[in-house]
Amino acid sequence: MKIPLLDNDVLRSFVAIAESGTFTSAAKVVHRTPSALSMQIKQLEKNLGKTLFIREPRHVTLTAEGEVLLDYSRRLLRLNEEAVQHFISPTLEGKVGIGTSDDVGTRILPEVLAEFARSYPAVLVDVVVGSSKQNLARLDAGRLDMTLVTVADEGGISRGELVHEEPLVWAGREGSSAFQRSPLPIAMAHEGCAWRRMTLRALDRAGIPYRIAYTCEHCSGQEAAMLADLAVAPFPQSLIRPPLKEVAGDSLPAIGFYQLALVRRGSNPLNDALASHVKDAFQSLR
Repeated sequence: MKIPLLDNDVLRSFVAIAESGTFTSAAKVVHRTPSALSMQIKQLEKNLGKTLFIREPRHVTLTAEGEVLLDYSRRLLRLNEEAVQHFISPTLEGKVGIGTSDDVGTRILPEVLAEFARSYPAVLVDVVVGSSKQNLARLDAGRLDMTLVTVADEGGISRGELVHEEPLVWAGREGSSAFQRSPLPIAMAHEGCAWRRMTLRALDRAGIPYRIAYTCEHCSGQEAAMLADLAVAPFPQSLIRPPLKEVAGDSLPAIGFYQLALVRRGSNPLNDALASHVKDAFQSLR
């Protein structure tokens, strides 16, 4: 049996539809008519023998098979872009500095930097880990080219470009009992952290007694307290890994959503290339 090949133009249309939720909105992104996109998707579904979208009057959502294809499509499109850039993009050399928080720096950036290094092996990337406030000061002083900034949901993005948004949830060790104690023991970052403000505000509104049992600027310190079952902590839902788990309970209030913004000092080929890789990485988490 001859296996059908996946066309990049069709995959680009498929991703646009999945991300926008409508054929009309996606048509504007890929500069095609909605009917042309509809024909592309019908042919793609026929080739794969799977239904990719649940079609509703004003919206479409992905099926389980569509979710799987979305991940493949994003990776294939990134790989295609990387291959083309290798041959036609101008050779980039130099140094670019990026600031990041500890959680992003240790969990998301490694993959970003690996892909960036394959595309631009002559570029030195200087990663500085620190709080959003510290890295913004470094950026304004000219010591960084860009930085990822954590923003609490009550403030909104005042600088930079929104690249990620997700809920903060309560995290603890598998089989944790810390969340059942009163006052609730929590592990937090120091004053000034957006997650800290959001968490304490949620607890105060719910009238839940708590004590800040451990403070540490680095996620590793907060994880140590959770792994010892000495405290629970606010954590991005997508970054929770075993033996930690999301702790759910009627006594724990919803914390809310936090955002990440990419703030840049300027635009040049080096900065643009790294910023593009960073945004693609967060796009794949959605």
